[in-house]
Amino acid sequence: MGHLADGKWTNQNFLSNHDDRGLYYKRPSIFRHRIGNEPDAEFPAEPGRYHLYCAVACPWAHRTTLMRTLKKLEPFVTLTNTFQEPGGQGWSFGHSGHIVPGTDRRVLWLHELYTIADPACTTRVTVPTLWDAKSRRVVNNESSEIIRIFNTAFSGIAPPTPDYYPEPLRPEIDATNALVLEGVNNAVNGCGYSISQAAYDGSVKLLFETLDGLEQRLARQRYLCGEVETEADWRLFPSLVRFDPCYYVGYKCNIRRLEEYPNLSNYLRDLYQTPGIADVCDVGGMKRGVFSKAGPVGANGIIPAGPTVDYARPHDRGRFARRN
Repeated sequence: MGHLADGKWTNQNFLSNHDDRGLYYKRPSIFRHRIGNEPDAEFPAEPGRYHLYCAVACPWAHRTTLMRTLKKLEPFVTLTNTFQEPGGQGWSFGHSGHIVPGTDRRVLWLHELYTIADPACTTRVTVPTLWDAKSRRVVNNESSEIIRIFNTAFSGIAPPTPDYYPEPLRPEIDATNALVLEGVNNAVNGCGYSISQAAYDGSVKLLFETLDGLEQRLARQRYLCGEVETEADWRLFPSLVRFDPCYYVGYKCNIRRLEEYPNLSNYLRDLYQTPGIADVCDVGGMKRGVFSKAGPVGANGIIPAGPTVDYARPHDRGRFARRN
């Protein structure tokens, strides 16, 4: 996988994503600024100033499009989806290119935004990327921080919405996020990207132990942290909605399908049926992104026909407390 080195695109793998055991890991993001609603904020919350770059295929980016929808930020933060091209330079805007907000510059690749912001940066170029059109800088490219930004930063100008990181639940949300990050988000990638049998075996064991534990938790309560939805649910959701269509086969996560977990599969449908969420869940696009020739798992470009999962069919989660 290519990246930027001193502001130049290279396909040489100077920034490895594998450790000495062959286990895949996600490198930390380097752009970690925040949008604030304080008068002296470096990046103040303003309508029309910020632009979000994502990709349908990427579950990390999906977190941010979900939170953008849940917080009703579509009129305030614009969105562009990128995609991968065989033999390309990372995330692409296609042959017609993209006019970078705040400039008159047309670019073909997402990495070109990074060098507008920092001409000499050395980094992987990732989605999501949150761009400030006014200062022509990358604000942040860490999904877990972008969803926190979206949760609070626009509260003074966006319509009222629930708080997905409420103060009383923060310790439990943080602990659940850590569990899901290691045991599901990263473990799925460990199954799909690891380059040794031992690394894969450890990842698949951890993944299904974690799913088994979440199944038991969701037998007792409607959401991961109790009676209301929190960001913990929406950090898990991108992995669940991709599990049977993409991960079961493409990432070799094939001990059990998610449909074989009664509580997890009903919980997934409960979240999916939240107003607006289905509109930002292009499952066909997720499959194309995974199984295309430019996809992450080295597929041959043949998109599997199944499995068919009806996320709109009824769920049984109404037996627990109502959502916030």
